[in-house]
Amino acid sequence: MRARSGTTNKARHKKVLKAAKGYRGRNRKIFSAAIQRTEKAMQYQYRDRKNRKRTFRALWIQRINAAVREFGLKYSTFINGLNLAGIELDRKVLSELAISEPETFKAIAEKAKAALDKKAA
Repeated sequence: MRARSGTTNKARHKKVLKAAKGYRGRNRKIFSAAIQRTEKAMQYQYRDRKNRKRTFRALWIQRINAAVREFGLKYSTFINGLNLAGIELDRKVLSELAISEPETFKAIAEKAKAALDKKAA
């Protein structure tokens, strides 16, 4: 006879049902439904860990662009100016500076602008 309620099986059920806590209706109570829901949830988690990086980068770029417009620059020209000036700050740091340290960001923007002017001349 096949063992159906052994310790291994109970542990597996317990693990899945614990992961399904907080789901609505039978998805948190019935093992077969809980398996499907938790597997789908893990797929979403995997996908969205990748998407989070994409979303945050887009947010940082929007913030930098908005801050740089005050100095008469566009985002792309600002980044080009930073490269020409040899300033290596990532977008996360630049957006934080634009929000919390506007004076510092202004100095960086001026250096980028100066580098662009120097190249044009």
